Amino acid sequence: MMNLKRQILVTSALPYANGQIHIGHLVEYIQTDIWVRFQRMQGHEVYFIGADDTHGTPIMLRAEQENITPQELIHRVGIEHKRDFDDFLVSFDHYGSTDTEENKLLSESIYIKLRDAGLIEKKSIEQAYDPVKEMFLPDRFIKGECPKCSSKDQYGDSCEKCGATYSPIDLKNPYSVVSGAAPIKKVSEHYFFKLSDPRCEAFLRDWTQVKTPLQPEARNKMKEWVGTEGKSELGDWDISRDAPYFGFEIPDAPGKYFYVWLDAPIGYYGSFMQYCKKTGLDFDYWTNPSSSTEQYHFIGKDILYFHTLFWPATLHFSGYRTPTNVFAHGFLTVDGEKMSKSRGTFINAHSVITSGLNPEWLRYYFAAKLNSSLEDLDLNLQDFVARVNSDLLGKYINIASRSAGFLVKRFNGIIAPQALAHPLLEQIRNASSEMATLFEEREFAKSMRLTMELADLVNIFVDANKPWELAKQLPPESPSLTHTKLQEVCTVTLEAFRLLTIYLKPVLPKLATEVEKFLNIPELNWQSIHAPLTVDNAINPYQHLMSRIDTQLIEKLLEANQTPA
Repeated sequence: MMNLKRQILVTSALPYANGQIHIGHLVEYIQTDIWVRFQRMQGHEVYFIGADDTHGTPIMLRAEQENITPQELIHRVGIEHKRDFDDFLVSFDHYGSTDTEENKLLSESIYIKLRDAGLIEKKSIEQAYDPVKEMFLPDRFIKGECPKCSSKDQYGDSCEKCGATYSPIDLKNPYSVVSGAAPIKKVSEHYFFKLSDPRCEAFLRDWTQVKTPLQPEARNKMKEWVGTEGKSELGDWDISRDAPYFGFEIPDAPGKYFYVWLDAPIGYYGSFMQYCKKTGLDFDYWTNPSSSTEQYHFIGKDILYFHTLFWPATLHFSGYRTPTNVFAHGFLTVDGEKMSKSRGTFINAHSVITSGLNPEWLRYYFAAKLNSSLEDLDLNLQDFVARVNSDLLGKYINIASRSAGFLVKRFNGIIAPQALAHPLLEQIRNASSEMATLFEEREFAKSMRLTMELADLVNIFVDANKPWELAKQLPPESPSLTHTKLQEVCTVTLEAFRLLTIYLKPVLPKLATEVEKFLNIPELNWQSIHAPLTVDNAINPYQHLMSRIDTQLIEKLLEANQTPA
């Protein structure tokens, strides 16, 4: 299958347009981007689509606080988000917003199809209501004393002190975060997607447990919810919210709006539809159930429920194709602890750039930690400095810097073609199949480990052949065996460096571009493994490719993100 041209649509979860991108977010976007870049290097047709998630009460209230419209807020935040993604080389083909005409039409169309299929039901429910602001309150907009430990100022769904979960009505002395008033109970009619319908239960049981190769941890979690026939834990999903609300109004229900979690995942398609209109791609072909295209969603494990139950059911029962797979990842900790503003470890993406750190350092470190499981990963700042300096500078970059000068100065940058059959090069080339499998399966930590093991072998080769000693032994005039040996050693070393760059390119795309210029070679792809350096293209003089991490930069980064406790 690796040799067949595939058609792949890829998304990352949509960041909410109510805050900055931080390094915890970047785990996902970097993971997705590495996988996407690998697929492109394989020659597949790949579209990486993103968008800002722009609807909901928090957006409405923040815009109100800033005395601007929600549209002005999401426009400003969208520019900031795209800046951060560009800085970290996240290669979206299109980055849009959920607040578009395309997404509105898709949301309405999907809702009507679900309604006509008998999967939408109206129910009257009792909710907390702010009598001053005259609005229903989401759980997170109600605070009070924890009913278990009595800690004050806890949210309406969980206690940050003791970890208890509960309903907002269980809070003691509750108050509205919006106005400070005590909420009252009020009944409202809401619209529900009937996930408890036997058709949905049967579909989701089959989709999560049989048809889709979900990660084992995800499949087991889904099994708890879908259960067995007649014993499902699936509940109906409330898809409506009452005015005032920033979002799309439900077509047949004036004053009722789609809950943000309905139109947000539809935003994947809304953004893709925009891209299709711009480029001439056939949206219907790509989203049709009978299509041979593939569709993958990268998400955090905290939103598995939405992406492996609501989203597939929404698609299936409205006539669209379901995802080929959903890939979830764990959370990020910093120095073994939850990110903290007081310690300066709640790090926003832009501060990494303004503090002077190379974004590819972080891309490499995350790659060296990421695998295909849902386990959390830790950014240990001391290890970050040590690993980047050791692996990228001490092992990888070191290979080029130790040999390039001799080849340029002594041989005008021309290689010795007879050296390209060296066993070391064959060993590195032969790793390409294993490397491709590791990238395909998102086992990036293993692929980086294998790359550095190969780099170690190259450095052993350089140490054993000592090109600097060979250069000292060269006769002043006529060529000699030493002369030939030096050219061959440098050829092996630089061809090995080229091969290692192919394996690192999905992770370090900007550095790979600089290597392509330095070696005077065409753009590297996976087939380039079999297209070695030639005598027709002399390499260019070696230029500095990457610097070491200075620990002072880390101190500067932490200071930039520190806020008083």
